[in-house]
Amino acid sequence: MIRLLAPLGLCSLALFAPLPAQAAACGNDGAGFAAWKSAFAAEAARAGVGQPGLRALAGAQYASRTIAADRNQKSFRYTLEKFMQVRGAETIIAQGRKRKARDAAFYDALERQYGVPAGVLIAIHGMETGFGGFMGDSAVVSAITTLAYDCRRSDFFIPHAIGALKLVDRGTITADTRGAKHGELGHTQFLPGNALTYGVDANGDGRVDLYNLADALASTANFLRQKGWQPGAGYQEGEPNFRVIQQWNAAGVYQKAIAIMAARIDRP
Repeated sequence: MIRLLAPLGLCSLALFAPLPAQAAACGNDGAGFAAWKSAFAAEAARAGVGQPGLRALAGAQYASRTIAADRNQKSFRYTLEKFMQVRGAETIIAQGRKRKARDAAFYDALERQYGVPAGVLIAIHGMETGFGGFMGDSAVVSAITTLAYDCRRSDFFIPHAIGALKLVDRGTITADTRGAKHGELGHTQFLPGNALTYGVDANGDGRVDLYNLADALASTANFLRQKGWQPGAGYQEGEPNFRVIQQWNAAGVYQKAIAIMAARIDRP
């Protein structure tokens, strides 16, 4: 039986406290990555990262595939219609309706605890990993530290790099854990800082495992609720909960696609 428990790690909001002024210097290619890691290790230690996390940082490799992917996110520039076609929206909706019917008790329990309807969680699950069909083949620690080092969005990714190293400390992930090219984890592709803060042990085994379906979907529901989800309120564009979907992914076409697919999955 699935047990929906209180989230682990909600005290980790200190993760996002400002880092010291002497930050490691970013770069635009792999040439300075080793030097950056050495400097960043001191910042990570000051932020509370322990020896397991620091060893993972020392072993991280510059992730060229991650940088290539970050520079070439073409699908988010599509029209909504084209984006939904490319991302297989009709398949996600059809499979999602079957999943909701098959596991109704599980999704009902999530909605009772967090207020988030099944369709929203299922649409995110389908969009992110094809319902767990592919959760990534990139080394998470290497990917997220590469993005923290890269000058393009360093400020955004540094807290998630710290988060990943703290997850290593906890034993939640290892230096070899695989995820998406931007370091996202598990069934719904949590960025590591968010996994640390919003992760939920839903199956009661004493650990948060985002590669476990129950933990991943409960964590996703918890993220949305903590970001301001209003139980019972609408989630289409212009409705109260659409702004919460916007917290999950910054791309407008993604947000609209999730809302549309979720409504069709939730339709009686």
